[in-house]
Amino acid sequence: MIDDEPVSTQQEPAARGGLRWRSPLRGLWLTSVFGAVLLVTLPIVTVTGLLSYIAYGPQFGQAIPSDVGILKLPTFEWPTDPSWLYRLNQGLHVGLGLVLIPVVLAKLWSVIPRFFTWPPARSIAQLLERVSLIMLVGGLLFEIVTGVLNIQYDYIFGFSFYTAHYYGAWVFIAGFVVHIAIKIPKMWAGLRSRSMREVLRTGRADTEPEPYEPDGLAPADPVEPTISRRGALALVGGGAVFIAVLTAGQTVGGWTRHAALLLPRGRDSGDGPNDFPINRTARAAGITDDAAGDSWRLTLLGGDGPMDLNRVELSALPQHTAVLPIACVEGWSTVQTWTGVRLRDLAALVGVIDPSPALVSSIERFGAFNRAMLQANQVAHPDSLLALKVNGVDLSLDHGFPARIIVPALPGVHNTKWVGSIDFAAGRGR
Repeated sequence: MIDDEPVSTQQEPAARGGLRWRSPLRGLWLTSVFGAVLLVTLPIVTVTGLLSYIAYGPQFGQAIPSDVGILKLPTFEWPTDPSWLYRLNQGLHVGLGLVLIPVVLAKLWSVIPRFFTWPPARSIAQLLERVSLIMLVGGLLFEIVTGVLNIQYDYIFGFSFYTAHYYGAWVFIAGFVVHIAIKIPKMWAGLRSRSMREVLRTGRADTEPEPYEPDGLAPADPVEPTISRRGALALVGGGAVFIAVLTAGQTVGGWTRHAALLLPRGRDSGDGPNDFPINRTARAAGITDDAAGDSWRLTLLGGDGPMDLNRVELSALPQHTAVLPIACVEGWSTVQTWTGVRLRDLAALVGVIDPSPALVSSIERFGAFNRAMLQANQVAHPDSLLALKVNGVDLSLDHGFPARIIVPALPGVHNTKWVGSIDFAAGRGR
């Protein structure tokens, strides 16, 4: 978007490095504007990411990574109300993270001369700034790249996404905190150096370069502008809006889902009333019609158990219907009408009146998420179901037939499909 031009280092002060960046837009004000946007929004992406980790239940050892040493977060009982809590959390984390990509790239463009400064540090303070910048930029780019690849289901990097993403987040957090502490006075001064109203009124012909400072970002000999500052802001903002259009549909749903081209996971759907996104098909999970057919039994453990129930017997129990979302870590979600037996009623069948955490296991044997420990409040919630039907018809095999778990505000992968057993005594003594 700019007029950058590498030239001979003979015309450039030694501190400015081997390249001269000549865009008249580059300077403290534009960098400060992009920095201010990221200062407000990146903490939202960070906090929602850490909350997602807590929602997976690290206290049960089922969040990845399970052992994080000194980076262990304070855990709490993840709420079941409102039912759309995890949907909102992941929609913000993934959606806002993607929308900010143009802003991040613009911010990197605005400060790129700093990467060519030589010597890299003349004092302890400058060395600390440089280290924090490396951690900030490196951590942020790592999180963006691995996050986008996870959304695309492309694990080409050969390591655990969850583990790497968690530790990468802490590298970014450390760099972000230190860099902000060092740079916020400069950013505030930059924001006050120009009036946003005046910038938005100024066209390309009247765009003036920033004053040159030997250790600043503005070029010593800028070229003529090919775009105004308001044009640069519009370009970056337009890119963010464009990405929002291509991503928001997976969380918002409805007709907007068809525009969500950057979030292909969850675009596969079933038929009729089962026509909503499928994250993992029965074929991928190794679930056959025979395994989920007449021979299937649900085993209830705990208290007076075990007790085995077939689907006919489950259908004869009191049924409850609830409209609940499923939201996955990749950012997509869907809201459907589920019918089945309350989990707390199943617990009562085996004599567990005051539910504790319960272990739900699938007949799927080899999946990474073929079992999940539910918190006591999740078992006890009146809308927590062993669902047998969706939208008035039987679940399809891909959506978890003969029975699946549906719990308000629970991460999607812990709404276990093809349930084989529920141990209501698994959490006793924790």
